[in-house]
Amino acid sequence: MDLDLSHPSIEDLRRAAQKRIPKFAFEYLDSATGRELGLKVNRDALDAVGFMPSVLCGRTKANLQTNLLGQCYDLPFGIAPVGMSGLMWAGAERMLAQAAVAHNIPFSLSSVAVASPEDVSPYIGQNGWFQHYPVNSADLRRKMLPRIKAAGFHTLIITVDVPEESRRERQRRANLTVPPKTDLRTLTEMAARPTWCLAHLREGIIPRMRFFDDYVPQRGRESFTHAGALIRGIPDWRYLQELRGEWDGHLIVKGVLRPEDAQRMVDLGADCIWVSNHSGRQFEAGPAVIDQLPKIREAVGPDVPLIYDSGIAWGLDIMRALAKGANFVMVGRAFQYAVAAFGAKGIDHLVHVLKADVAANMSQLGVEQLGQLSQYLLKDK
Repeated sequence: MDLDLSHPSIEDLRRAAQKRIPKFAFEYLDSATGRELGLKVNRDALDAVGFMPSVLCGRTKANLQTNLLGQCYDLPFGIAPVGMSGLMWAGAERMLAQAAVAHNIPFSLSSVAVASPEDVSPYIGQNGWFQHYPVNSADLRRKMLPRIKAAGFHTLIITVDVPEESRRERQRRANLTVPPKTDLRTLTEMAARPTWCLAHLREGIIPRMRFFDDYVPQRGRESFTHAGALIRGIPDWRYLQELRGEWDGHLIVKGVLRPEDAQRMVDLGADCIWVSNHSGRQFEAGPAVIDQLPKIREAVGPDVPLIYDSGIAWGLDIMRALAKGANFVMVGRAFQYAVAAFGAKGIDHLVHVLKADVAANMSQLGVEQLGQLSQYLLKDK
């Protein structure tokens, strides 16, 4: 099968993933909170960002190499952390890490992934980032950080936009638990996806939050109360300040929308600000992320690296974010669709799709350097 002909878009990969994984897994991945207006706000705002094409520029060759936090990556996008990635497909975290090294892009492992830091350590090379969800004990945090560093992760992402778990209605209706229940409904959904089941049997791992689970006593714990709910803390400014003092690598703060918050984070020692609304999974009444990006750029100045995520559906969206002030873009759901649809082959295909779309659209503008994109933005009326 030629995936470039049969599945040329992220939406094609999404539909393929939906047919290949159980409903409870797909609903967890695909859903947002509330009426999912956050998804629509992000999409509408991205679609409103236009460029003025140029003609008679001759043959152009897009240079997609990007420097971020002292490292040169071959592409301006990377793999964002997604909780329970290994639930989407067995071994997903390992395959994503391997692909990140092969394509020289960052790979982010969530602290609520199925794989532990040690599971993926042999595969991350110099491209491993680790997403830290704040925990409810400073002592617990101090036990985790050396373990993360020892596994080879040089960059830490603290996610600050999850003070509490959101009520994702689709996810609740899908009856998802961690680990999955063994009731008739769940078993029926699993039986309808035999390839998914066989992949998990071969991997030999029951989907659970392996990293967080190591810090939660199993005795007396309810079977389907996941570890994240038991040890996750609510971040505040003191937490960020303490974390900065304890982590000696690069520190990225993820989930930022307010310019004044971004500036204060930089003052406290954050190396990079990740502008995001968790792709609408936490709060649906906020602003579009792409609209906040230029405001945060103005607040922190030209030298602070900014990462964008939320709503990336084409390579053109990556260009929009870069033109609006981002240095780099991270992609979450799309990589999970890809690995769920076609495994490692799907990941490589998604990288190709995004890379080819960016290059093709840059040729329409007649530009070769990513830093030139802002010059071609259509001006607001």
